[in-house]
Amino acid sequence: MIMLKISELTIATTNETLVKDVTLSVASGEWVALVGESGSGKSLTALTIGGLLSGQVKVESGSITFGDRDLISMKRKELSRLLGKEISYVFQDYNSAFTPFLSVGKQIDEVLRTHTKWSRHERLGIALNALKDVKLQESVYRSYPCQLSGGQLQRVAIATSMMLSPSLLIADEPTTALDSITAHHVLELLSKLANEANCGVLFITHDLRHVKKYATRIAVMKDGQIVETGTKEKIFTNPQHPYTKSLLKAIPKLNDHRTRLIGLEKEVSW
Repeated sequence: MIMLKISELTIATTNETLVKDVTLSVASGEWVALVGESGSGKSLTALTIGGLLSGQVKVESGSITFGDRDLISMKRKELSRLLGKEISYVFQDYNSAFTPFLSVGKQIDEVLRTHTKWSRHERLGIALNALKDVKLQESVYRSYPCQLSGGQLQRVAIATSMMLSPSLLIADEPTTALDSITAHHVLELLSKLANEANCGVLFITHDLRHVKKYATRIAVMKDGQIVETGTKEKIFTNPQHPYTKSLLKAIPKLNDHRTRLIGLEKEVSW
C-alpha cells in the first residue's frame, strides 16, 4: 500500500526554483533512500511533506498525499495531529530537537499527551518501553539533554518518533553528526523498529554505504530534480545517469589504497 505519494512537486522562492517536478512514493514497510549531494533539494522535499517550509520558500505546484489525504491543502491543525503520530521525523540536528531546560521524560510525555488520551501511568510505561527498545536505561527519562551524548540523544529521538507506531518515518540525515560506530547502531535500531511497525521510511542521506545496506529503492537527486530511480540492485549494479555513476565512483574503497577518490563534477550553487 502506498503511504506517501509526491507528484510533480515544485518548490520555489520569489526568485528561484529550488525543487522541480519531483515525483516519489513510499509504500508500507518500504525503505526508500533519497540521495544526492548537499544542497540538491533532499531536505526541502522532506520538510514540505510535513508543512515545515519557512520564510519565502513555497510550494509552487504539485501534490503530496498521505494515503488519501492531501497534505498540501490540509489545515495546519489537522496536519499537526498527523505529525508525531502517523508521520514522524528524525532529523540530523538532534540537539535542536530537544528543549535544554526540560527533562527528556517531560518532552516525551508531551508528545504522548498531545496524541493520546492515556493516563499518566500508561504514558510512563509507553515511554520507558520506547527507551528500552533503543537500548537506553530508565534513568535517561529523568535526564536533561545536556547530560546525554549525541548517540543517546539520537536514540531518544528515534524512540520518540517510533513509540506511536507511525505509518511513515522521515529520517533526514539521522547519522550525520554521529561517529561511524554510533551511526551503525542507530541505523540498526531504526531498521528494527521500522520493520516491526511495518513503517514506510523515507531515508535522506548522502552516504551510499548506508543506502546499500538498508534501502529497498533509491531516488537520486541533483540540482533540485530526481534524475534516476530504481531498486537498490538496479542502481548499484547498472546506474544509468552520469551523476549516479559519479556518486557510486566517489564511494571510498577501504581495501584499495591505490584508488584515488573521485570528485563530483560541480557544486550546487544554492
